[in-house]
Amino acid sequence: MPYRTYWLGLGWGLILAVTYLSLTASPIDTGVDNGDKAGHLLAYFSLMAWWGQLDRRVNALLILFLAMGAGLELLQGLIPGREPSLLDMAANAGGALLGWLATRAWPSWLPAAAAGRP
Repeated sequence: MPYRTYWLGLGWGLILAVTYLSLTASPIDTGVDNGDKAGHLLAYFSLMAWWGQLDRRVNALLILFLAMGAGLELLQGLIPGREPSLLDMAANAGGALLGWLATRAWPSWLPAAAAGRP
């Protein structure tokens, strides 16, 4: 994988972005009731699907991202103006599970895309 260093950098950037957005005192307001749940789902789907291309230990990655989603959600209780949410935790877990399923179904889409193959 000739682009592995860049892919790893982007993967760590995704982790940092999700961590920041989870712990910032000013979360993004979607303007829709419970609209943030889609963001949680997409964030953890992206993390799992991306890292699942870089590391074949997808079951361990799933456990890691499930723990990350739950842990960051619980840490929100320490931030003024934020509070943990079981629905957010469920959306995080759902996204990670969907990303795991996508990784199992298409285990090599990233290298194939980089090589210009469908």
